[in-house]
Amino acid sequence: MSKGVLEGVKVLDLSRVLAGPYCGAFLADLGADVVKVEAPNGDDARHLGPFKGEESVYFAELNHGKRSVVLNFKDPKDHERFMKLVEHADVVLENFRPGVTKRLGVDAESVHKTNPRIIYASISGFGQEGPFRNRPAYDLIVQAMSGIMAATGPEGGKPTRVGESLGDVVSGIFAGWAICAALYERERTGVGRTVDVSMFNSLLALQVTNLSLLLADGKLPGRIGNRHPVSVPFDTYPAKGGLVALAVANDRIWARLADLMGRPDLGANDAYLGDMNRANKRQELTQLVSGWTQTMTVAELLRKTEEAGVPAAPIWDLKEALESEHVVARHSLGHFTHPELGKMPYLRFPADFGCGNLEVSSESSPRLGEQTAGAVAAEWGRSANDDK
Repeated sequence: MSKGVLEGVKVLDLSRVLAGPYCGAFLADLGADVVKVEAPNGDDARHLGPFKGEESVYFAELNHGKRSVVLNFKDPKDHERFMKLVEHADVVLENFRPGVTKRLGVDAESVHKTNPRIIYASISGFGQEGPFRNRPAYDLIVQAMSGIMAATGPEGGKPTRVGESLGDVVSGIFAGWAICAALYERERTGVGRTVDVSMFNSLLALQVTNLSLLLADGKLPGRIGNRHPVSVPFDTYPAKGGLVALAVANDRIWARLADLMGRPDLGANDAYLGDMNRANKRQELTQLVSGWTQTMTVAELLRKTEEAGVPAAPIWDLKEALESEHVVARHSLGHFTHPELGKMPYLRFPADFGCGNLEVSSESSPRLGEQTAGAVAAEWGRSANDDK
């Protein structure tokens, strides 16, 4: 039985902390054999909290399903051991600052001399080329420079960082996507490729709506809180005991909401049809909808909108989302058993490949250097010979 769509793909994961390890974890989820290559003191994430006892939960979540070898690239013998691994690998993944791999002799050019079929993927703050390439970057830095922070926050308020480390996470996703595309191309060409993923460019690529507004009239919406820059009503609205998100994205949904509010006349009135007409009446409609929603509890409002076919949702925190019946039914969480942390849930790769929503388990995150480079190289070498 197949372990996943990437079964047989061998990945050397040189990356640290978040962006690269996140990418590597998803490749492992898809069946790749991911070997984490760590310096003698280990990935920095091993020493980052939160901790349970002396174990980093953060590291465990980002590195489940991988193996670990320890190599010091400054040691000629360890460098040779790494190149033995490269001979049989399909992918090298790294997120050092540009120029570091060259100094260590593990850059794309050096790796391709040993194995021209390698997909060599680099994730960095601003990419391998360009005037910003040498700038140190963290998620906050690239969010600040990309326009994401300028567009996020309450109306009239200060620029606000998106809560998750979006620059790291989304660049890890784009890197995984690019690696899979390059592996597919290699099936035709027989030759590897370099993949250069920038956190900065990854955040730019997310801003489709703002770009369309900028191109249309040269203006950006600025910070507008939870509301949509064009569609109305499309915001969070007060109810008894909390807030409810309502999303009216077309005239059909608007007619349903108007009926539900006891104002069917507005659902058929040309002055309220079309996004732009409703947007021009934003203040009026916000007052109307808010006046209606705050007469009901959150539960009452959600029941009525669901019955009427109006998209609506409660405001959940992560714990509520993970405990929802939908997450349970779709097995969105996998599990691994860690020798110190015990049974641990993890966020699975979110696409299903038609295998059914079966409960999924993974190997634990690895102990530092739990295997030797020589043993892995020998195993991969045998595997390559078996495939011939």
